[in-house]
Amino acid sequence: MRWHPKGYGGHRRDPEQVKREGWKEQGVLAVSLDDKRLTWPERELVRQLGERLYGARPSEQEVQR
Repeated sequence: MRWHPKGYGGHRRDPEQVKREGWKEQGVLAVSLDDKRLTWPERELVRQLGERLYGARPSEQEVQR
């Protein structure tokens, strides 16, 4: 007999499905700055939102020094 706790074993969802469900079910948006589906202004907006909410990324802080 095989028994797995919920979330273990079985089908693993791909990252895009997790992001899609997170947005639709909880209003959480996960966006990569490298997502090729976004235009430059859209990626820049995402970067600016990330910096405003969470601060600059470590690699960007080193460049600004």
